[in-house]
Amino acid sequence: MELRALQVRVAEIPYTEQSMRVPASTAGKSFARRGLEGALRSAFMKAYATVKVDPDKYLEHLRIAYDLPALSSDGMYSVNVEVLDIIADETIRSSMRIAAAEGAGLGMGGLFTILPDLGILAAITIRMIQKLSLIYGFQYNTENEEAELWVAAASAAGVDISRELVEKQVVKRFIPRVIQRIAASASAEFVEKWTARLVPFVSSVVGAGLNYYFMRVWGQRAVRHFRQRHLESRRRYLDSDQALVLPAR
Repeated sequence: MELRALQVRVAEIPYTEQSMRVPASTAGKSFARRGLEGALRSAFMKAYATVKVDPDKYLEHLRIAYDLPALSSDGMYSVNVEVLDIIADETIRSSMRIAAAEGAGLGMGGLFTILPDLGILAAITIRMIQKLSLIYGFQYNTENEEAELWVAAASAAGVDISRELVEKQVVKRFIPRVIQRIAASASAEFVEKWTARLVPFVSSVVGAGLNYYFMRVWGQRAVRHFRQRHLESRRRYLDSDQALVLPAR
């Protein structure tokens, strides 16, 4: 159900010549690397514009599904960290399964389906990162919170974005720059493995495996980022409010 909804939402916005333009910073890279980087940048820009997890609805889902006492994002600081880690792990595994199914289906088309594959994969990735953000108690309603969410996405891609850069840049200009660096990092991870999509039928297995691997690695990196921030914020929250930390069930 979620995969089908993402396929429809990603397909609604066409790729444009401007969105696929490769910046000068990619000079010197291989043709495949430049093309993949441009496609990833366009995919993440589309996901950024069209895909968003509703924080209130998702927190309600967490309360019901995991019997959590948290009534708001701050309430997640009163939940045992081990419980949050379990929920985060299950969220990543769910995203891995969706991404693998999507990769297997579109992988049958070989290189001809790379663009829609990347679009849906980017949407699944962004939704996973948004869910992990909410699990560890971080909203993304304001511009600063949204910028922090993209810092987490960059961290998931293995890109270090300093907090000073966030504070000095206008968010509308900052996010495209972060997306460009995410695309550059991701293309380096993918370019060698995606060449196997030239082979018919084998490309389906490769697409499923690569998407599965991608989601697992990026999810684990994102969790490390959010967990560290959560522990830092949690100490301040508990010191100020002296909230009760509930044990794992």
